Amino acid sequence: MPSGSSNRAAGRAGEPLLSQDPHAVREPRENNLERAIGHAVRERRKQLGLTSADLAATTGLSPGMLSKIENGNISPSLTTLQALAQALGMPITGFFRRYEEVRNAVFVKAGEGIELERRGTRAGHQYNLLGHIHENTSGVTVEPYLITLTTDSDVFPTFQHAGLEFLYMLEGEVLYRHGNRHFHMRPGDSLFFDADAPHGPSELLVLPARYLSVIAYPKAGSPD
Repeated sequence: MPSGSSNRAAGRAGEPLLSQDPHAVREPRENNLERAIGHAVRERRKQLGLTSADLAATTGLSPGMLSKIENGNISPSLTTLQALAQALGMPITGFFRRYEEVRNAVFVKAGEGIELERRGTRAGHQYNLLGHIHENTSGVTVEPYLITLTTDSDVFPTFQHAGLEFLYMLEGEVLYRHGNRHFHMRPGDSLFFDADAPHGPSELLVLPARYLSVIAYPKAGSPD
C-alpha cells in the first residue's frame, strides 16, 4: 500500500501528524448515564493530576469501586457522588453535563445559505454562510462559506484574522494571495493556510468563480 494512502500521515520521526482518526467510532456516552458520570470523574481527576489511588483514598472508596465508576460499570449512589464531588472540587451536577449536552447539527438546503457582508466585501463578491454551531463541545468555532465572485474589480479585499482557513475551488479561476505568495486556483484545487497572514483574491482570471471557504478558530477568539 502506498504511504500516501495511510489514514494517518507520518512525521519525520515516524510520529503521526494527525492524532485523531476521523473514522473511529466512539461509544455513545451521552446515551448512558453511568458512562457519562465515569467519564466526568476520570476527566476531572486527570485535570487535577490525581491518581486513582489518590482519589480512592480521599473519598474512602476502594480502588476497584472507583475503577468500576470511571468505566461506567456501576451506578454510584448519591452519597458516593457527594464524596467524589467534594474530593474533585466540582458540583454534583457536573457529573451529568456530558449526559445532558445536546449535539447540534445544521442542515442548509441548496441556495438557502445566509448571505452576509464581510469587511472589505466589494460589489460582485457574494458570501453565503452555510451553517454555524455556536454551542459545541469541540472548543472550536467553524464558519463554512460559499463565496461567489461575478464581477472583476481593480481593488480586492484583503483579510487577516485568527485561526486556520481552507479553500476549495469549485468554478472559475482565481489568483489567490497568502502573505507574499500567490496561488493559481482552478476547480478541484485547495489551499489550507494560517489565516493570520494577509490573504484574499488578488486577480480574477475566469468568472464567475466560486469556492468554499472554511474558517476555524478557538471559541475565545473571532475572525475580523
